[in-house]
Amino acid sequence: MYAGMRRFVALGSRLKGVPEVDTLGVRPNFLDYTPQERECILNADMVLFPTLNYAQFLTTSGRKIFPSLETYLYADEKIKQTTLFYMLGIPHPRTRVYYRRHHQDIVRHFGFPFVAKIPRSSARGRGVYRIDGKEALGAYLQRNPVAYIQEYVPHRQDLRVVLINYKPVLAYWRIVSPGDFRSNLAQGGTISFEDIPQEGVETAREAARRCRFNDVGMDLIQLRGIWHVMEANMKYGRKGLKAKGLDLKEILRQKLLSGELD
Repeated sequence: MYAGMRRFVALGSRLKGVPEVDTLGVRPNFLDYTPQERECILNADMVLFPTLNYAQFLTTSGRKIFPSLETYLYADEKIKQTTLFYMLGIPHPRTRVYYRRHHQDIVRHFGFPFVAKIPRSSARGRGVYRIDGKEALGAYLQRNPVAYIQEYVPHRQDLRVVLINYKPVLAYWRIVSPGDFRSNLAQGGTISFEDIPQEGVETAREAARRCRFNDVGMDLIQLRGIWHVMEANMKYGRKGLKAKGLDLKEILRQKLLSGELD
């Protein structure tokens, strides 16, 4: 399909129904696409939402994609994100990874309570635990031979900033639900759009740019007077957008047609 004289193809379904984008779907083998579809993919001005599998191949072959390969590579990868944040000097709560033979070192490095997370493929607040003692730690380690341990930061709210092509489109507070320590909306957290700190939004923008995450929800918390990036969420949900009356598909469409996704 064409927007002006440009051709846009999508593999993932995020832009399905957008008239300027030809959505082909995701197929396990490239040769599962028809010869005409393969030609469209390889000659498109941009391939949108190619999935991790095709993002790698398209990037290697010099095709333009959205989101970036880095956005896919670090999705649901807490260990990789932490390493990247530290290497880039992005403020991040004190975090360490422990493999089985180093489990005994956890209580030397962290005092109770601390936070333990499932390091891969955990989202919406699932797989995040407050560890208050050795019994809880032992139960966590039985299920997770690779332990992802982070300092516990008491807080009432954290900041979610949604960025598309490194530009903030939405920022809101996620307020911790009573009786919980997590602010995730799926775990009972609530939304507030009041008094959004521009410094926090700018920290998120700069971190996303440096990490090359161009379709992301950055979660931040203020710690010792400095904004820290907790994690990057490539599956950042729609509740915040809906609460603000925003349509993500239309936002993406307008940015695509204006050339902002280039």
